[in-house]
Amino acid sequence: MNGSHAVIRALLAEGVDTIFGYPGGAIMPVYDAIYDYQDHVNHILVRHEQGAGHAAEGYARLSGKVGVCLVTSGPGATNLITAIADAIIDSTPMVCVVGQVAKHLLGTDAFQETDVIGVTMPITKWNFQITSADEVPEVMAKAFYVARAGRPGPVLIDITKNAQSEMMTKPFKYDFCHKLPGYHPRLVPKREHVEAAATLINGAKRPFLLFGHGVKLAGAEKELLELVEKTGIPCASTLLGLSSVPVNHPLYAGWLGMHGNYSTNRLTNECDVLIGIGLRFDDRVTGDVTRYAKQAKIVHIEIDPAEVDKVVKAHAPVVGDAKEALRMLTPLLNPNSHEEWHAKFKELDAEEEEAITIPELSANTEKIKMAEVVRMLSDKTKGEAVIVADVGQHQMVAARYYEFKRNNSFITSGGLGTMGYALPAAFGAKVGDPEREVVAIIGDGCFQMTIQELGTIAQSGLPVKAIILNNNYLGMVRQWQQLFFEKRYSFVELQNPDFITIARGFGVDGHTCDQRENLSDSLDKMLASDKPYLLEVIVEKEENVFPMVASGASVAEIRLR
Repeated sequence: MNGSHAVIRALLAEGVDTIFGYPGGAIMPVYDAIYDYQDHVNHILVRHEQGAGHAAEGYARLSGKVGVCLVTSGPGATNLITAIADAIIDSTPMVCVVGQVAKHLLGTDAFQETDVIGVTMPITKWNFQITSADEVPEVMAKAFYVARAGRPGPVLIDITKNAQSEMMTKPFKYDFCHKLPGYHPRLVPKREHVEAAATLINGAKRPFLLFGHGVKLAGAEKELLELVEKTGIPCASTLLGLSSVPVNHPLYAGWLGMHGNYSTNRLTNECDVLIGIGLRFDDRVTGDVTRYAKQAKIVHIEIDPAEVDKVVKAHAPVVGDAKEALRMLTPLLNPNSHEEWHAKFKELDAEEEEAITIPELSANTEKIKMAEVVRMLSDKTKGEAVIVADVGQHQMVAARYYEFKRNNSFITSGGLGTMGYALPAAFGAKVGDPEREVVAIIGDGCFQMTIQELGTIAQSGLPVKAIILNNNYLGMVRQWQQLFFEKRYSFVELQNPDFITIARGFGVDGHTCDQRENLSDSLDKMLASDKPYLLEVIVEKEENVFPMVASGASVAEIRLR
């Protein structure tokens, strides 16, 4: 067996059913091997390597499996960099197999040679260059183990062309990797650390629980609900944690961060015990960290020890998998209700409802508001669709106004904030779970970053739905320029193409809605389609998203307008 066939056999051994890729010279032997396995693995030809990476991310996020992408050397590899960086910061498991020039050409600046190992070292959990066919089985097994184990993330395998073509000197044998020297992620936390956390929580008068993406990754939604229902602790979500708790649950207080809810941000600085589960306390959550929850004792449950005490000092750190930690913690906690504390959240929620939510959803403006589109979509899909949001104002509006009722229903680029993420990620998500309704919500700027992936979607025929909220602006940058740069709009207005004509050119049907009275029928038409569909909605040009914590401000300084 040659190295290329060994790569495909390794992928099949790991249960890989889908590869997102784009062929080229340095990876051609592996593509030749795929030809022999077309009945065993589904290769999806994207239109750009960045699209392969984001599609693999979306696939991984919804299916719970490792996403796999396959690209060639040089520009093929460098085009994948953005998606790899996105995956590392958002903890998405991905294995990227990248072609490389032959071993004897390494370091000679050969055609399409790039030091992809050096380039990706800071943005992968692990990377490795295979230069011999005999290395393939062991390295591939390690790659999948590292991508999945502990805090998930991307792994890159760079394989030279000679290693793909040459014959193995021994029979192919695939041994799954279950541990590695020097890498021992702790899943079960130390008992004494859980007990210390329980002591702090049981003594709290105003406890507040924050949960993030780690709850989804651990599959700990059930355990999280058991804890909050026993203790009566109000809970709030980070952007990537959204949908882990249904929005209509009486103990769900909302979401956190720069454009999160008024109550959840304000009361972070009034709680006496702050419990963080599966989150990094990143700057979008904390605002000015020197003024973040200084009055509170901090419990931090996190699988990655590097994140503990990195931003916020934990009084009771618990290193371990969220599901295991919650299973150990909940039996140690006292039943409670905290009714007076809940009343404070409700009081601030009423202020936000009056100042923002009601005006946004009952607008009498000439143009449609983004909030109207998202809430109507939420109502029509009963809060059960998978929403894949791109980055910007529309992302914040999707997070605010879609009423998530089903677990694992929100996918977006969180830490890196990658424009162009949603279209390929929505496609990958639909491949990962074809039975779920998947709707991408995209801005007109973001859409043009990866518009070519309409070709991938059309060729697949999968009924991915996409909504462009078109305001002819780079909306979030424009909002900041209005609020903080004296309305000096510097290069944020877009002269957009006819998106629907372009979509039809790719073979994707769609239409434009620019009248409020047509919005309901437009959404119905999109959702009823059994094929890919693009709905463009013309929205108000200079609409701002509030509430907002200004950059450098305390979360307690969140503004309603």
